[in-house]
Amino acid sequence: MDIQSFFQDVLNAFQWGSFYALIALGYTLVYGVLLLINFAHGDIFMVGAYIGFFVATFLLGTYAVHLPFHLPHLVIFVLTLVITMILTAGVGVTLERVAYRPLRRKGAGRLYIVITALMAGLILENGNLALLGASRKAFPTLIHDTVYTVAGVSFTNIRIVVILAALAVFLFLETIVRKTKIGMAMRAISFDRVAVPLMGIPIDTVIVFTFILGSSMAALAGVLFVSAYPVLEPYMGAMIGWKAFIAAVVGGIGDIRGAFIGGFLLGFIEIFVAAVFPSTFRDLISFGILLIFLSLKPTGIFGVARAQKI
Repeated sequence: MDIQSFFQDVLNAFQWGSFYALIALGYTLVYGVLLLINFAHGDIFMVGAYIGFFVATFLLGTYAVHLPFHLPHLVIFVLTLVITMILTAGVGVTLERVAYRPLRRKGAGRLYIVITALMAGLILENGNLALLGASRKAFPTLIHDTVYTVAGVSFTNIRIVVILAALAVFLFLETIVRKTKIGMAMRAISFDRVAVPLMGIPIDTVIVFTFILGSSMAALAGVLFVSAYPVLEPYMGAMIGWKAFIAAVVGGIGDIRGAFIGGFLLGFIEIFVAAVFPSTFRDLISFGILLIFLSLKPTGIFGVARAQKI
């Protein structure tokens, strides 16, 4: 492998790692507050991509016809991102209200909530399949690819946007969790959910806010993903969702830094394994490496073993 190929693989790894990190951040936010692994989160990513498709199509078509002026594609892209994040956050909050909150209030065990999360993901996938069909859809071009070449290494403007978005989201979430009152409440709930209501903290409000953050991050990842790879299909969130969950576990689930680092770690392992071995071995070798890592450090990079009260 020459030096140009190496740096090209590094850029590819940063892009894939950004997608994994954005989705993994949603996993780790919900787990950090509720100790719940929201297995439907990968399908929220898929829902966000589809909502983005319909919003972008509407802004480019039906809505644009009635405007006395022409909206630039960059403005439509930003509007698509904002509207999609808001609508997808609504889907996440609805999922929490309908599927998780009744079980939580009845004191159901975590196993039942995990099974419910798996079923919710299947409902989103197959509901999409029933409503929209199995045919793939092409996401409209909102940002035209501009290819830059520096020292023989090529990259596009979309790739830079994806990487910068992941970094900005990480800094944004770190600021919220570490520097704000609601962030302190989120950390308090993860520490002792029973005592928090006694301190006057509205636990349901904090949980809803957590789902809003996590679902909007999944929507952001979905729109950026289909902007870079403009093909949508109902099961697109399944594999990438599982990989993002693994990235969150490797980083130390429940820790924002861990989700961010774990996403990029998985992206680097996948890209460099594919650069050395046949692509059919990529997942086998990548997951094998991560399995060995977790056998040596089960709590992940930043994870801390929790004392369990009996």
